[in-house]
Amino acid sequence: MKKYYLVFFCLAITLHNLEEALWLPKWSQLDTSFQKTVTPNEFHFAVLIITALAYLVTFLYINFSKSNVIKWAFIGFLGSMIFNAIFPHLIVTLLMKTYAPGLATALILNIPINTVILYKLNALNLVTLKEIVISTVVIGMILLAMIPPLFMLGGSLINY
Repeated sequence: MKKYYLVFFCLAITLHNLEEALWLPKWSQLDTSFQKTVTPNEFHFAVLIITALAYLVTFLYINFSKSNVIKWAFIGFLGSMIFNAIFPHLIVTLLMKTYAPGLATALILNIPINTVILYKLNALNLVTLKEIVISTVVIGMILLAMIPPLFMLGGSLINY
C-alpha cells in the first residue's frame, strides 16, 4: 500500500477536529441531552491529544506495519472515525434538527478516505474484516473512555 494514502487519514482527522474545535464548544451550550456542555479549553485540549494520537499511530504504522498491535490500533482509529461520522454526528444532527459540528468533514472526508484505506488494506490481504471490526470496537471504546478525563485535564490545566 502506498504510504501517502495513510497521510490522507491525518489530513481528514485534522480538518474534522478543526471543524469541531471551532464550533462544538458553543454548540454544546444548546439545551440538549445529546452533548455535555464543554468549554473551549476542555475541548481544545482533548481534540489536540486525540489528533496527536492519530498522527502517532499513523507514524508507527508507516514505520512498523508488521506489528499487529500497531496495525490494529491504526485500523481501529480509521474505523472509529467512520463510526463517529454516523454516531453521533449524523444521528444527532437528524434528531436535533440542527447541524452538529464535524458532520460535514466526517461525511466528506472521514468516511470516504478511511473507507478507501481500509478497503485497500483488506484487498492487499494486510487486514481482515474481522480485524477491522474488532479493532474498531476496541479502539472506539478506548477513545470514548479517554474523552471525559481529557476534558477534565484540559479544564484544570488551562485554569491552573
